[in-house]
Amino acid sequence: MIIVLNFGGQYTHLIARRLRELGSCAEILPFNTPAAEIIKLKPRGIILSGSPSSVYDKHAPFPTEGIFNLDIPILGICYGQQLIAKLLGGEVKSGKLKEFGREKIMVSDKISLFKGCNKKEVVWFSHGDTVTKLPKGFKRIAKSKTCRVAAFVSNNNQIFGIQFHPEVTHTIHGLRILKNFIYNICKEKKSWRISDLRKRLITEIKSKVMKDPVLVGVSGGVDSFVTATLLKVVIGKKLYCIFVDNGLMRKNEPEEIGNIFKKMKFQNFMVVDAKKEFLDALKGITNPERKRRIIGHTFIRVFEKKAKELEKQAKIKFLAQGTIYPDRIESAQPSKNAAKIKSHHNITLPRKLKFQIIEPIQELYKDEVRRLGKELGLPNSIIGRHPFPGPGLAVRILGEITEERLNILREADYVFISELKKANLYDKIWQAFAVLLTLKTVGVMGDARTYEYIISLRAVTSKDGMTADWARIPSKVLEKISNRIVNEVKGVNRVVYDISQKPPATIEYE
Repeated sequence: MIIVLNFGGQYTHLIARRLRELGSCAEILPFNTPAAEIIKLKPRGIILSGSPSSVYDKHAPFPTEGIFNLDIPILGICYGQQLIAKLLGGEVKSGKLKEFGREKIMVSDKISLFKGCNKKEVVWFSHGDTVTKLPKGFKRIAKSKTCRVAAFVSNNNQIFGIQFHPEVTHTIHGLRILKNFIYNICKEKKSWRISDLRKRLITEIKSKVMKDPVLVGVSGGVDSFVTATLLKVVIGKKLYCIFVDNGLMRKNEPEEIGNIFKKMKFQNFMVVDAKKEFLDALKGITNPERKRRIIGHTFIRVFEKKAKELEKQAKIKFLAQGTIYPDRIESAQPSKNAAKIKSHHNITLPRKLKFQIIEPIQELYKDEVRRLGKELGLPNSIIGRHPFPGPGLAVRILGEITEERLNILREADYVFISELKKANLYDKIWQAFAVLLTLKTVGVMGDARTYEYIISLRAVTSKDGMTADWARIPSKVLEKISNRIVNEVKGVNRVVYDISQKPPATIEYE
């Protein structure tokens, strides 16, 4: 295996995801795992992750002593590179010109880490600090215009440091660089296959729940659907699926979800109409985090009420959730050193519920969930559904949630998605949706002045949701979408298209 030491970077688990994609088993451990514990696992290599910290911060995370004396190849990524430099006698300073996003590096040594790469490579930077002096016994093997040491290696070809992120898809040959490290340098053997995942997860569920009844909250999204399908394979009619209609769904979505579960022959599928309860709870709330917390807490109350009704039929012990890796990462669950981006609906629930929580797919990324869904025989209409946040449209309305604003957003989003499908673009885009900006601007309709809302269209390409680029939708398609929204959706007089990348932006607005 390859061990990834977690220093709190948002991409730590994405590194492990990439290693799995390349066929290598990866184990994520805390940054301060003792060297003796690492040795027991007999890893072929070690990767030091990134971090939101600076190596000069008072409480910066540092590895334990002896990590560099294990005679195991090490790769430091971003913060990991800076750690290597500082701890081994080099220097790290705050860069005068910080680098965020795509940059070009010039590679001077293509023998080992950059084997098969070009002399000029497009990579993804996200750093302020930079290595200004190499430790003794190291040499530079890449640089950029503003980063003098974009990559280095020790003279014995055992310790490597790179300032960029090879794990994100925007580093063009990032997988090749990681592949060079794990197979050419670490001499790792392939040991991870997605085809083994279905059998393993079903076995794990059986060992935990036995034949006890399980509740699962479903939203119609691929994550909760795959979770429910795995459980259905194990316990059949002892699975109770609850869909809470919170009034924050897209147009016609509650009806569509019910039809899908009926078609897939789930025996105990129940709908709870809680639209008024959620809308009342959100009245006057504008802060994004408060919205998420209120929705989470309201969901708990509604879910628990329904669960008590079900206790008359069966003694429920378990609650299953479709939590996946990105949910946990962005909510800073894996590491106390991670920077919290936003709380997620799923992982805020267990604190209040009395059930034992099971999260069968919590180690997977979205693309792996879809591949697992295919292994389970789910139709493409389920597997290919775009991600939809737990709090629903509440985090796509910037400001207070009202019934009027929800209706406006539903109609605008419906136009957007339907036109993407007509243009055969929906399946080529990772996620697309409309956002209601609760600012009003002046417009002219029928020679009359209007003062109405702005709709922002967001469409991104991605592989796993950890990084994303804006989708290049043809201008004629965007023009048609804009014209339809302005003409058909009452309350909107302006449409804009968001061309922000993640990072620095997130995919969702709140």
